[in-house]
Amino acid sequence: MSDAVKVTVLVGGVGGARFLLGVQHLLGLGQFGTNDTNDHEVTAVVNVGDDAWMFGVRICPDLDTCMYTLGGGIDPERGWGHRNETWHAKEELAAYGVQPDWFGLGDRDLATHLVRTQMLRAGYPLSDVTEALCRRWNPGARLLPVSDDRSETHVVITDPGDSEKKAVHFQEWWVRYRAQVPTESFAFVGADKATAAPGVTEAIEGADVVLIAPSNPVVSIGAILAIGGIRAALRATKAPVIGYSPIIAGKPLRGMADACLSVIGIPSTSEAVGAYYGARSATGILDAWLVHEGDHAAIDGIAVRSAPLLMTEPAVTAEMVRAGMDLAGVSP
Repeated sequence: MSDAVKVTVLVGGVGGARFLLGVQHLLGLGQFGTNDTNDHEVTAVVNVGDDAWMFGVRICPDLDTCMYTLGGGIDPERGWGHRNETWHAKEELAAYGVQPDWFGLGDRDLATHLVRTQMLRAGYPLSDVTEALCRRWNPGARLLPVSDDRSETHVVITDPGDSEKKAVHFQEWWVRYRAQVPTESFAFVGADKATAAPGVTEAIEGADVVLIAPSNPVVSIGAILAIGGIRAALRATKAPVIGYSPIIAGKPLRGMADACLSVIGIPSTSEAVGAYYGARSATGILDAWLVHEGDHAAIDGIAVRSAPLLMTEPAVTAEMVRAGMDLAGVSP
């Protein structure tokens, strides 16, 4: 690219992190940097709805997955957590009978949470803590939590033990129950009072292009959109807003987006998810929507294009990023 490009990406965890690798590959940033004069900028606005207090530490799964992935420290088999992990602390916690017993922290990963917790309790906001943690990993992109305020995703379920309705944290629904319990609704607890973290709306409004990664549309991108000021920034920005479908051949490529979509009554199709986001020309957030090759979607006010959307490796992902940037008119 001859001119510097500012790209802002809304992301969740594993899929969002892999998408960011494709953005970096295309722009020659991070692990794919080719020279010291590259002026392109990538800012990731990251979901915090999965964040939780467990074992006395603050866990931020999506921020850490992005940080580890871009910094070269992700476990390549699991797609989350630290590479070369050990589990001694988890084993000792189990020996003491500490709850929750369905959620385990690796020893290396625990160090990240300990540093974060210490800084949070010292009064630093999450955005500053994330910036400090990233100095260890040098991710090659600016990672911004969407908010410094509490905004956790909770899920109303029917308890399989006593058939009573109750609200559980998203982590319990996702990890313990694997989304396989009767589920009524999602609630973004605290989102009504939360505001965008410093730099977030500026990154959206000042971008050359805004990309909506193929992350879970309900509990990743949806949780981001629930934060005050985010929808307004997306609707106000002069940058084109380009979204990527997470649905391939009627199913999410990974994760349980179909289970989440079913709860809110949205079919697991690219057309339905694109319509759920909606067109900026109406009351939504999208200018264009990319669907997987062979798929089809017709959504009023949104330009739809097809392209290969399987993120098998960064070079392949870079081409799907390029297809979206072509639509935005800011491609090389």
